[in-house]
Amino acid sequence: QFFVFCHGLLQLSQLLVSGYLKSSISTIERRYGLSSQTSGLLASFNEVGNTLLIVFISYFGSRVHRPRFIGCGAILVSLAGFLMSLPHFITGPYEYDQSVASMFSNTTDLCQPGVPGSRGNLSDAGCTPRAARENHEVLLVMFIAQALLGIGGVPIQPFGISYIDDFASERNSPLYLGILFSVTVIGPGVAFMLGSAMLRFYVDIDKVTGDEVQLTNKDPRWVGAWWLGFLVAASLVALSAVPYFFFPREMPKEFPLFLSDFPLVLLRNLRHPVYLLVVLAQVNLSAMVAGLATFMGKFLERQFSLTASLANMIIGAVNIPGAMVGIVVGGAILKKFQMSLRQCSAMCVLGMFLCLLVAFPLLFLGCPTQKVAGVTYSKSSEFGEHALECNLQCNCPEKAYNPICGSNAVEYISPCSAGCRAVNITADNSVLNYSNCSCISENGLMGFAKPGTCGTGCSHLFLPFVVLSCLAGILASTSHTPSFMLILRSIQPEDKSFAVGIQFMLLRVLAWMPGPVLYGSAIDTTCILWEKKCDRKAACRYYDNNLFRQR
Repeated sequence: QFFVFCHGLLQLSQLLVSGYLKSSISTIERRYGLSSQTSGLLASFNEVGNTLLIVFISYFGSRVHRPRFIGCGAILVSLAGFLMSLPHFITGPYEYDQSVASMFSNTTDLCQPGVPGSRGNLSDAGCTPRAARENHEVLLVMFIAQALLGIGGVPIQPFGISYIDDFASERNSPLYLGILFSVTVIGPGVAFMLGSAMLRFYVDIDKVTGDEVQLTNKDPRWVGAWWLGFLVAASLVALSAVPYFFFPREMPKEFPLFLSDFPLVLLRNLRHPVYLLVVLAQVNLSAMVAGLATFMGKFLERQFSLTASLANMIIGAVNIPGAMVGIVVGGAILKKFQMSLRQCSAMCVLGMFLCLLVAFPLLFLGCPTQKVAGVTYSKSSEFGEHALECNLQCNCPEKAYNPICGSNAVEYISPCSAGCRAVNITADNSVLNYSNCSCISENGLMGFAKPGTCGTGCSHLFLPFVVLSCLAGILASTSHTPSFMLILRSIQPEDKSFAVGIQFMLLRVLAWMPGPVLYGSAIDTTCILWEKKCDRKAACRYYDNNLFRQR
């Protein structure tokens, strides 16, 4: 029982490390200028190390000191967690364009007609070879950390489960495994809640004092303390690893397993039609879940103008518990009605069909991107010709990004692009508003603008979206247990653990690895304004929200 407790704790903290990355992905994109394709590849890269080893490890499972192997794996996972936070400590403070001169920038991005056109701004200053090299180092460190995370995670689940199954009584084993299984489902939920908590702090909380930070967490330039969660999670993993070095090896009699049987068993399972079809169905579902888990937060942030922190809170407190409810309900129905294999498959089909029905309206629940001058919307149609020249004499720095919302409900990429010549500051040095803006005209007078984005005006659709997506998740996950039963009952008993190993390998290679990359690439195709760093595309500033939602 102590082993079950330790293993539950270890699995939870291991999932915290891998799940936490997904909750902070949109923040890391913004901080290091990554496209969603790159961040999707990063999020699924831990599966690479994992896949290479998982089949062999589960094949040799009975010949090694399992607890010690689990402990070593956990140490690797912990190391990977600490490595993930390293980029924060090797790079300088986060820099962003702003209008108020401060220790980060002495440029202001207001309209200054007298100044020549080559005005420097931050995005350009960050283009030294050193900065470019720094960015490569950051990516390299993170990809290595993800690979380590995958390799370290290999022994944890298969060895833990087989160890418990070997030494628990027949009667208690299902209970123990059920406890562990529910932990693996809760894990990501806890990770998203951890993300929600950490992203409320400013990224450089350790490098600057509070009053020097002029962003609020609602600002589109806000970057939360993404690295903090990795330190928390990695420390937890390290703690959970300790007891494993003291568990006994104790083994029942070994049964001979030879590598020469490997291809035979593999073919026997892959030729089994029920096994193959069910695994392929699970692959399709898992690819969708993997992509959603990675980018759902980003989707909510963009579609409904939420903060990263709130988006994580919703996913961790609503969507993931919903999926848990579905899994439990599916298992309970199975148990109550003692279903045959044919009824199991019918139940899977029904769950999926209902899920599709409920999810279909989600295609339409959302709004177009807000009007952004010069990006989604050109004003010449409204004000005649002079509107386009309204900021020509300002010599705006091309790449400045400091969005403001005009009193005409149009968003501008920076105060300069709106032709604003004055900024009004509150006592604590934060921006109150911008005025004398030549591009924002209201009844013939010059308008003003507030700092921050205008938002999508979609908040009324947020609740129905959450309700429907949660329902769809519950319905889809009712098929989880019956689909597992289809696999376990349709193959030869002695192939069971191996068949589950192959199943997980196929899920990794065909679903969890490509899923986030495909989603990220699809999301990238809907970008309408890229941030440029050193003449290469960095993170996306604005998406076409309708396309983002549909794709």
